[in-house]
Amino acid sequence: MRAVMIVVGFGFACMGVAALVRPMLIAAQFGTDADSSDARTEIRAVYGGFGVAMAVLLIVAAQQSGNTQDGVALTVGIALGGMALGRLIGMTIERPRGWYPTATYLIIEVVAAAALVAVAAG
Repeated sequence: MRAVMIVVGFGFACMGVAALVRPMLIAAQFGTDADSSDARTEIRAVYGGFGVAMAVLLIVAAQQSGNTQDGVALTVGIALGGMALGRLIGMTIERPRGWYPTATYLIIEVVAAAALVAVAAG
């Protein structure tokens, strides 16, 4: 249970720190530029700040027990499921260029969401 939360938390931490430090790197993966300060701030907020917050939440909760751990795992798992659903809808409306990055991230989100929900379910 704790290992799943720590692994997913580490993934969020990597994404978050990368987005905070190098927002253009995140944009480039999707074939776009973050050529304005507003665009870079948005990437830092949504990918960076949110990612770091989820990482801290998961890693701290992994050290707890019972309802706290289960509640955090379920909440973050559902959030990841929402990200995967939004990505799937987007992929249905507009076909991605290839497997990476869109389909790759969809798979990561689905696997992480399922693992966290399974942790919460006990």
